[in-house]
Amino acid sequence: MASLKVNRGRTLARSQALQILFQSEMRKVSVEDVLAGDYTLSKGPLAPYAIEIARGVSANRDRIDSALRAVSANWTLERMPGADRNLLRAAVYELYFQVADTLDAAVVINEAVEIAKAYGTDESAGFVNGVLGRIVRDRHLPSLQHVACTITAEDAEAACLAALWFEIDPMRLAAEEEAARAAEEARARFEADDYGFAEDDLDHIFNDPFDAEAGE
Repeated sequence: MASLKVNRGRTLARSQALQILFQSEMRKVSVEDVLAGDYTLSKGPLAPYAIEIARGVSANRDRIDSALRAVSANWTLERMPGADRNLLRAAVYELYFQVADTLDAAVVINEAVEIAKAYGTDESAGFVNGVLGRIVRDRHLPSLQHVACTITAEDAEAACLAALWFEIDPMRLAAEEEAARAAEEARARFEADDYGFAEDDLDHIFNDPFDAEAGE
């Protein structure tokens, strides 16, 4: 049975929105189909704000899901309990897409945590709080499209080994040492006036061979 804390005011509307979204997902039908048919609520009647949230999530679901995936890489959206997943969607809609009323992020997150306690598992409240905290950390809504890359553990290990080998590659180190010696010798000869170079030639003399383009 839901806590009394989620059975009044906007908290009730948010919990109703969660129930509509959950039924839509479980029955594999649209939110509009759920609203037009027989739906189940822990407490009615269905509030207008609940309808707004449910429809808003439906209209912006791809963008909302992208944000959730971007901040929960260690726990995929599909692995989340259904109640947690849809509660997070509703909260993200309120935080970033609901334009009729500016809502304080702390209020939205606290409300989501209370609803998670009522409808989720023992871990839901902490999980929801953590994900939403990461969501609001940046000014802009996160997105997988803005993540530089996604790599597997094997990719990361290979990249680290490659970087380590680059640092300790004996041929690379020997070439760098030889280039450094050559540059130092050239400087010494120049200072001894062995060459009749003009001052304008300095840049050409001391070009780093690793920075020079091929053929130069």
